[in-house]
Amino acid sequence: MQEFLDFVLRHLVDSPDDVLISHVEAPRKLIFKVQVRKSDIPKVIGKHGQTVAALRNLLNAAASRHGQKVMLDIIEE
Repeated sequence: MQEFLDFVLRHLVDSPDDVLISHVEAPRKLIFKVQVRKSDIPKVIGKHGQTVAALRNLLNAAASRHGQKVMLDIIEE
């Protein structure tokens, strides 16, 4: 799932080299923390949050096959 998220985010932003993804595993939960440049945050969030909502839906669909839940947090510096 992290490879998928990395692939999608690098194609969404203007500065793909500045994308940092970390994850924390908890029982039955996986938390992804994403850092991008401040100028790229609106591209990741999308209009009215539609892009980030779609990413969260796709990650949750993939995780549900393994009995897990996924959270996606966008970290601002």
